[in-house]
Amino acid sequence: MTVIDAIPELSLDETLAELVEEFDLLGDWEGRIEYVIDLGKGLAPLPEDARTEANKVPGCAAQVWLNTRCAGDRLFFDADSDSALSKGNIALLLKLYSGRTANEILGFDAKAALDRLGLPSALTRQRANGLNSMVGRIREAAAAL
Repeated sequence: MTVIDAIPELSLDETLAELVEEFDLLGDWEGRIEYVIDLGKGLAPLPEDARTEANKVPGCAAQVWLNTRCAGDRLFFDADSDSALSKGNIALLLKLYSGRTANEILGFDAKAALDRLGLPSALTRQRANGLNSMVGRIREAAAAL
């Protein structure tokens, strides 16, 4: 299981570039969605005590929980969902954001990044809205720090 507790070695832009390259290698959207779902399978289980109403991300088609932890000036996130695709989407966002400083998170254009991956256009409108809600929750946590 993947635990996203480490400080990322790459910058956000470098991490995004790696993801873009991986997405490009996968070719069609079916392969890309499978990749996103596989990312979700690698998330460590979210403890039951973190599955609270306060950690629920509103606006998602499925139930998504996002738990935030701070260590110094860095934010770490744990997440889960009852949907494989939503779990994959949040895992993708954690790959980008977990272990970053608030300034890094708030200074990164998430909409442009997701558009560069082409992810929102591959999702239904409701799932794309959920993805934006997940990003919004991460940005709120960064702004609160």
